[in-house]
Amino acid sequence: MFTGIVQAVGNIVRLQPLEVDCGTLDLAGIAIGDSICVQGACLTVTALTGSGFTADVSAETLAVTSGLDRPGPVNLEKSLALGERLGGHLVAGHVDGVGEVTRLHGGSLEVRAPGQLSRYIARKGSICIDGVSLTVNRVQDSLFEVHLIPHTLEVTTLSRLRAGSRVNLEIDLVARYVERLLGAVSVRS
Repeated sequence: MFTGIVQAVGNIVRLQPLEVDCGTLDLAGIAIGDSICVQGACLTVTALTGSGFTADVSAETLAVTSGLDRPGPVNLEKSLALGERLGGHLVAGHVDGVGEVTRLHGGSLEVRAPGQLSRYIARKGSICIDGVSLTVNRVQDSLFEVHLIPHTLEVTTLSRLRAGSRVNLEIDLVARYVERLLGAVSVRS
């Protein structure tokens, strides 16, 4: 589990296997088999390097995400340990789909979500974009808008987004479980 509070911006430096230079991310206590959220996707550490780690990325993960298929900057977060502060919202690191930025103006970011995800996005609800926990300010059909404060723009990769950029989306976990529970209730009725 993660919180969506980015701890550092690193860089993908190699694709096969995926190698990430972690920049300022503190890797103390990280071991092979631990999870690190990379641009919103939970990856398993397969080796530690001098300045980062490697991870295997499946074809399925590459097919349902954006940004793990090329060198460049990525948001990083180590997995949550019991007893740590939960500053964002509960994030699994399971990308639900790829959205497209339609507008970034000042601190306002508008994204078009894939149709099947739209029903899970609610005003004042949580959404994870490229591993960053954000609050939804507006929803209209498949478009939603979040506000990015200067601090978030400074410490994540979100300031690099432009219209047409593809972003990894993870809907709020609660929405998934509510739908599942409601479906189970209607089946029994």
